[in-house]
Amino acid sequence: MSFSAGFLDYLAIEKGAAKNTVAAYRRDLNRYEQWLESRNVDLSRIDESTIREYARFLSELNLKPSSLERNFSTIRSLHKYLSKEFYQFDPTDALPETKQSKRLPKALTVSEIQSIIDAAKEPNNPVSLRDSLVLELLYGTGARVSEIVNISISDINQIKINGEEITTIKLQGKGGKERIVPIGKFAKKALDDYLVRIRPILNRSGKSTALLLNNRGGKLSRQSAWQVVKSATKLAKIQSEVTPHVFRHSYATHLLDGGADIRVVQELLGHASVTTTQIYTLITVDKLRERDRKSTRLNSSH
Repeated sequence: MSFSAGFLDYLAIEKGAAKNTVAAYRRDLNRYEQWLESRNVDLSRIDESTIREYARFLSELNLKPSSLERNFSTIRSLHKYLSKEFYQFDPTDALPETKQSKRLPKALTVSEIQSIIDAAKEPNNPVSLRDSLVLELLYGTGARVSEIVNISISDINQIKINGEEITTIKLQGKGGKERIVPIGKFAKKALDDYLVRIRPILNRSGKSTALLLNNRGGKLSRQSAWQVVKSATKLAKIQSEVTPHVFRHSYATHLLDGGADIRVVQELLGHASVTTTQIYTLITVDKLRERDRKSTRLNSSH
């Protein structure tokens, strides 16, 4: 009953988990799969009593507290994923509560984002127009990578507000929820360049309705979009690990830094609860504190 592949793919690409984290989750999931198989329990029939029994099993293994906590986190994350993606019942309320620290999402600076986008532009490579658009859309909409690759041509619209024409994109979020987000002038230019100069060449059959196409004319995959980010980051000589989800974190953080209302950011990101969005306010507060500390050190040195 291998159910881990899609979840691990989601962790790596959607959530931007580090390789070591994904490897640790894979080990935890293998243990969970084997335990379920030994009891002939189907994934779709797991209930709270199953989860409590598994928690007791883990506790009897004499794992380190950190390992036990990570195992619980793995199971919670898996069932949360299955609940959102496949509408399965989430039984993990039965897991013991642990003191799990909330890690702040990683955000790049505006200049780092710009350097990555600039690095993707290759004058002698027309396909780089598509890669530039991938990056502009990730940052310009705050969308998940799965939402970006699923954009259809029909999802792009023009609306007028106070006489100004604005381009919007309809995104299909988790659970099939739709939201409409505007794009700025940089993303709009990248979109226009791509639609005029390279998409007609990629869409040889003229039948594809997907916005982002691969070199064979099919829909661009999440893995390919991830590779676009990876390659551009390397060319930009950014040392930290950057994934498509980092662009989403950066988008939200920069909006809040600029004074955007948290409820507006919640709607743009497609968060069901504003509590999820509030994590980004912690990043902003964290940066302000760091700035204050640096300022204090500089003043004390004079």
